[in-house]
Amino acid sequence: MTSSPSLEFERPSELAATVPPEARGVGRDGVRLLVTDAAGNRHRSFRDLPGLLEPGDLLVVNESATLPASLPARGGAGEFRLNLSTDYGGGVWLAEPRRDFATPGPIEIRPGIPVRSGPVRFSPIAPYPGIERLWFFRVDGDLPSLLARRGQPIRYGYVPTAFPLPTYQTVFAKVPGSAEMPSAGRPFTPRLLNALSRRGVGVAPVVLHAGVSSLESEPGGTAMPPMYPEPFDVPAETADRVNATHEAGRRVVAVGTTVIRALETAWDGCRVVPRRGFTRLVVRPGRPVRAVDGLITGLHDPRTSHLALLFGFAGERRVRGAYREAIRERYLWHEFGDSQLLWAA
Repeated sequence: MTSSPSLEFERPSELAATVPPEARGVGRDGVRLLVTDAAGNRHRSFRDLPGLLEPGDLLVVNESATLPASLPARGGAGEFRLNLSTDYGGGVWLAEPRRDFATPGPIEIRPGIPVRSGPVRFSPIAPYPGIERLWFFRVDGDLPSLLARRGQPIRYGYVPTAFPLPTYQTVFAKVPGSAEMPSAGRPFTPRLLNALSRRGVGVAPVVLHAGVSSLESEPGGTAMPPMYPEPFDVPAETADRVNATHEAGRRVVAVGTTVIRALETAWDGCRVVPRRGFTRLVVRPGRPVRAVDGLITGLHDPRTSHLALLFGFAGERRVRGAYREAIRERYLWHEFGDSQLLWAA
């Protein structure tokens, strides 16, 4: 476990976004945007983003596409959901067995007793050390075909209605692999990207395949469980553009916490270098962020590694003040909710 400040705060349950903004009569780029810097908080629309950036600034985005990673399954515990998380190659996946979309486990999983979803067999290997709700499985069968036929996007109890996979894709999605949508990129639209281009703001890609949701700390919110490895790729062109942007005195803005983790993993002590592999990096207070100056993100729940990252990036006091403002102004949380542009401390 890694120590950190308390990650607790009170967020009214009715501020969870239960449907996409389009179902609320709001365009993807019409969600609210809370702009937070040293001067305080300002309330804008996401469509205002081009005017909040300067020519020469660089947005770094995650090109990972969302998988229909939630499967109906049957095993010794009866019928349940199996939420695939991370592909480690060689037919080995990390996955979360759960009762249903709204109810987590524990589910009784034992090595030697296989789990099946359709014709595909999932053989339990062992729980992930320190995160016993996640299990390694060896997969035997045509998993891509199974996902195409029977898979659904992962969702949780605050989203009671199923929505099709395109609802969970961003405009940047090119490389399938994320169990859950890299949701900070969801409000971007072709119209907004055109406006950013006209403004002189660049866009550069990385890939980080996000696994199942940020893991909660122990009760009391003062320690984070270990982070399991997630695959990432920072290409040479993106590394060069990040470094050139900083050398020119301009700002680099990460679109999502996944992008910060990828770029910080690729930081060699002086600059970003091309790098790919798996990262277990946890950004938190006491671990400075060097590769980016700003962050576009959603609003995150208590006791999550995402919130710890925000505290490390912009300072606990600034983030807590912004969240008090967001709650007072009835901003919406989670992947279908509102957004924040947060500048570094």
